[in-house]
Amino acid sequence: MTELINNRAYRQEQLKQIIMDLHSGKTVDEVKERFAALLKDVGATEIAQLEQTLIDEGLPEEEVKRLCDVHVQVFQDSLDITPSPESIPGHPVHTMRLENEALGKVIARLKVVLDEVVAANDEERPRHIDEWKRLHRQLCEVEKHYSRKENLLFPILERNGISGPSSVMWSLHDDIRAGLKEISALLDSVASLSAAELKGQIEAKVRPVLEEMDSMIYKEEKILLPMSLETLSEDEWLAIAKESDDIGYTLVKPEVEWQPERSSKLAAAPKQAPEGYLELPTGLLTLKEIQLIFNHLPVDITFVDKDNVVRYFSAGPERFFTRTKAVIGRRVERCHPPESVHVVTKIVEDFKAGKRDVAEFWIRMKGQLLHIRYFPVRDEAGEYMGVLEVTQNITRIQELKGEKRLLDEEETEA
Repeated sequence: MTELINNRAYRQEQLKQIIMDLHSGKTVDEVKERFAALLKDVGATEIAQLEQTLIDEGLPEEEVKRLCDVHVQVFQDSLDITPSPESIPGHPVHTMRLENEALGKVIARLKVVLDEVVAANDEERPRHIDEWKRLHRQLCEVEKHYSRKENLLFPILERNGISGPSSVMWSLHDDIRAGLKEISALLDSVASLSAAELKGQIEAKVRPVLEEMDSMIYKEEKILLPMSLETLSEDEWLAIAKESDDIGYTLVKPEVEWQPERSSKLAAAPKQAPEGYLELPTGLLTLKEIQLIFNHLPVDITFVDKDNVVRYFSAGPERFFTRTKAVIGRRVERCHPPESVHVVTKIVEDFKAGKRDVAEFWIRMKGQLLHIRYFPVRDEAGEYMGVLEVTQNITRIQELKGEKRLLDEEETEA
């Protein structure tokens, strides 16, 4: 056992040195032979552990991202002989691989269409551009694939001590998103471009994004998915499968629902919330945290139960309408002036009858524009449980224009 541990430690150190040499400026060819001599069958999990170790020791994630493709090229010989992960229909990995296969076909077809766009004469070019636009819309569906990785898979990998590779991959997702957005803008203005200008834009903006997407598929198939299969438990995969529908899928959908072998055991042994926490469908919170969250919302909220009794109001730093604790337990009809009670009554009656799902008003008060909305609160079976009043000051929101992606201090530094 000691020999095995020592060998693994030695191997990790040698692999780390190879990566460090790359970061120091050595070429792929200079280190590739050393890697092949050291290890011919390095696994995906070991690659991820290596990158995680480098990040933990202080190597910036941006550096790992910058040389991510170099890493893959160094390891490609061994990765290509690693069999693709086996999975069954409905399993999240099986679904992701089907999506990658569909994306790969769209990318391959689009590369052909781009050649046709460049080679076509002025009369034929619009037809090929229409095909390009159709394929581009399909490529943009990759957002759902990336979102499931970022919001379902990556958090669980992090809980298992693997955060570096997912952070790097998320950054690469954003690069691809930005590229797809640029291509969308290009397609909106394509009619104004000459043939030469269009060819230049395709080479500069479009083909690099397609190569990045191809590379991402390779990284998933050869690194991320095998590593995840080695790392995640069956109940963790089950959690991912259950929430995947909420985000959606890219180009394909699972044909069947995955039924893990341990599902009956999982159901028989539910996890208990830590002491002092309330277990909610989407997380764990203490009563203190719930109170603070409600009081820090950028809106005022008031809840009236199904019997028309006021049960709660938030106590944020700025309230637009007076609320005191004396209102708790009071019927909502008595909380409004007689001339407006009929409006409140009508809203509640419509909510209870299922005739509407929102009632909204906007008024000016003390120079501010207030947006007041009422929402029916219903349980999982659709039964009416009460009404939520939400008031928001939208004066500044109406003034917003364009985009703001930097903090104020970052804008100053720029």
